[in-house]
Amino acid sequence: MVTPEAVPLELEPAGLPSRILARLIDGVIQAAVLTALLIAYAAVGNFPGGVTVALVFLMFFLLLFAYPVALETLWRGRTVGKSALGLRVVTVEGGPVRFRHAAIRAVLALFEIYALSGAIAIVTVLFSKRNQRLGDMAAGTLVLRERSGLRAPVSVMFGSPPGLEAYTASVDTAAMTADDYAAVRAFLMRAPSLPFAIRADLALRLANPLARRLRPEPPAGLHPETYLACLAAAYQRGGASPATYVPPPQPQPAQPQPDQPWPAASAETPAPNPPGDFAPPS
Repeated sequence: MVTPEAVPLELEPAGLPSRILARLIDGVIQAAVLTALLIAYAAVGNFPGGVTVALVFLMFFLLLFAYPVALETLWRGRTVGKSALGLRVVTVEGGPVRFRHAAIRAVLALFEIYALSGAIAIVTVLFSKRNQRLGDMAAGTLVLRERSGLRAPVSVMFGSPPGLEAYTASVDTAAMTADDYAAVRAFLMRAPSLPFAIRADLALRLANPLARRLRPEPPAGLHPETYLACLAAAYQRGGASPATYVPPPQPQPAQPQPDQPWPAASAETPAPNPPGDFAPPS
């Protein structure tokens, strides 16, 4: 769906079972209100037979027509049943429905749902591309699912690897893009399930370009995967000033070539450590 402002939206049309259940909930409420009105009418007045029949038909019409129109107009496309099932009526452009949309849907519902026991509505919903019944097609509306039974996504927080808190706090992630972080995040979340060789190769491929752009440089001997964990933790905290990190004194190894901060995997290179142990291979 593309809005009038040219913004693409991914929306899930409501399925037939949820729409039927929402309609049943609304039907129970309408039947309860109608029963209460009939009881009140019987207790209050003695009207001529013709007036009684007219009032009963008027109450039926108001409940079947006014109930959905009023609620969908005032409650931004929801009725009690739709709200209970997490559904909402919107226009095909993704905007809120107005009185004319709700009125067209309600008028055609008298025919396709109540007069014909919902047979036409079920067929059109099943065979239409966007799960629309005739009332939706005529009004230019859709019934969408606002929530589902899937678990809500849980945010993932990356902590600094033990012993590298000072380095992690010093990493300047200003040159790290959102796409870079997304790739690092995806790798770190999947790394424990990857084979050792693939895991080491992916860590090298991700870490090398980032190490060329970000400061300070990784400490000597730091495993690429551990370096990525430091970057993820620093990115989530917003980065820091490189001047805050002072590397511990240690013998300086031979400097790697600029285009390859870590040695590429070879037949002589030991296999990476098991998942969970991010120490560099010996």
